[in-house]
Amino acid sequence: MTDAVAGHPEEQELLRAAFRSFDEAAQTLQQSYSALTARVEQMDLELAQSNDALRRQLGDNEAMRAHLDEVLESLSTGVLVVDDCQTISRSNRAAELLLGATDVELRNRRATDVLAGAGLGLCDRPQRIGQTVVSINRVPLRNDYGERSGHLILFQDITRIFQLEEQLQRKERLAAMGELIGRIAHEIRNPLGSVELFASMLQRDLAEHSSAKRYAQQISEAVQSMDRLLANLLLYTRPVRMVRDWHLAEPLIGESIKLAAHALTRVPVDIRVEISSKIRSIWCHDGQLKQVLVNLIVNAVQAMPKGGILAISLSQEPRQGLDMPAVRLTVQDSGMGIDPAHRSRIFDPFFTTKEEGTGLGLAIVYSIVEAHQGRIDVESTVGQGTACSIILPHPSMRGNPTEAQARAGSEPESSDAYPVEHEAA
Repeated sequence: MTDAVAGHPEEQELLRAAFRSFDEAAQTLQQSYSALTARVEQMDLELAQSNDALRRQLGDNEAMRAHLDEVLESLSTGVLVVDDCQTISRSNRAAELLLGATDVELRNRRATDVLAGAGLGLCDRPQRIGQTVVSINRVPLRNDYGERSGHLILFQDITRIFQLEEQLQRKERLAAMGELIGRIAHEIRNPLGSVELFASMLQRDLAEHSSAKRYAQQISEAVQSMDRLLANLLLYTRPVRMVRDWHLAEPLIGESIKLAAHALTRVPVDIRVEISSKIRSIWCHDGQLKQVLVNLIVNAVQAMPKGGILAISLSQEPRQGLDMPAVRLTVQDSGMGIDPAHRSRIFDPFFTTKEEGTGLGLAIVYSIVEAHQGRIDVESTVGQGTACSIILPHPSMRGNPTEAQARAGSEPESSDAYPVEHEAA
């Protein structure tokens, strides 16, 4: 066959050309394979880099999500995330505490049903959830393209702001009423003195057992009662002057309970006193703080006509209460509670819901607490009871506290205390 091929040069040339083509194709295939291998290696490297970048991005996103969750859970503002169908998809801890439900219980429920169940609505006016006052707002929620994707319902706790506004309104109202009361009291007191004088003269001149003498005596007693009322009014409108000192807490509270015995013996009352071991003394005017406690105790007993629990407690107050060290003295009853419609007026003079009340008891309490640079908070639920808390400054005691307390207990109390007003509001 070699000879045959050798005898045909054309065939030899074709065979050589075929081998050259095969070599070139093999070389091209080898180059393509090498290039493909390099490309695969490059793609593997790029894929590995992309995976690393994706993992880093996922890690950053997860860290950002966890951070946003922490921020959301740390907000004092309650947040409900609601979709376009008014269905709750997320809530934070503040909202759960306000609504009394967990995130699991709130999810997939209609926001309007949840709000209605708590007695709330989407409006600008302040609303109450238990003892907390909140404002509720709705804010549109938008995605990266600016399109609406539901909304947020925000619960802002405005209890302290609401209390400050109430106090400001009360001060303005009481200032105007105090000026009017002072003028009227002075105008009435002058002729009243004349009536008392003439009634005393009649009693002296009339026969001992005559009916006229008894009438004159009744006139004199009525005038004296009116004079005591006017004295309370004038004391209420007059700036309070007092000297404060350290007074032992336990004897002060105990003596106040004894002074209110006339009310405590009328109905079965379970008295519970709890004094923090960290508080041995109170910085106050002894007589005036007793007046406050007596009026609050009498009010508490009157709110429990069938008896109940009277709890008196003394504890430390967080610094934000008065922006200074303070104590909280609370008188709590298990009585009828205060009608929400009356809450803003309970410290107004002459406002009372009792047939025989004068409406001066709590007004005087408010004035005394104000004179102590303190604050009075009232929490009440109809049918469950009322807690009146007196927050008083508690400055650091200089020197030996025990000596200061002993000295406070031995000093005579000042004479400028209010007279006891038993017909509290």
